Amino acid sequence: MGATASCKKTSGSGYPEHDDPSYRKCQELKMERWIQMHYQIKQREQALAIAQHRELFYWLSGFYLSAVYGCASYYQRVKRVSALAPLLPLTFVLGYYTDWAYGSKLHRIQAEANMIMEHEQELLHW
Repeated sequence: MGATASCKKTSGSGYPEHDDPSYRKCQELKMERWIQMHYQIKQREQALAIAQHRELFYWLSGFYLSAVYGCASYYQRVKRVSALAPLLPLTFVLGYYTDWAYGSKLHRIQAEANMIMEHEQELLHW
């Protein structure tokens, strides 16, 4: 931020001199800023994905609690265990989105993607 290298330095022909140290310094600064900006964009995309999964988790949690209340009240009336059967798949779905929203699922997916890129290159060619 504090660097004030000028990128406008030109030779007599109007083009920048590539051997000029200030030009190279300017190009290095541009590249560093581009990399930093790209990293920040990537972080923002990941934060947005986590926020979306948390929002979906909130909705699913509300639905799950309503289903638990409904199944429990129905179970009290009929006294059959099958009245609680809908809770089994809902528990797995809620657990999946809990892992997405508050667990380390994103990190595990990234680690798996890195492993595929390193060790299973043949899967990436189409």
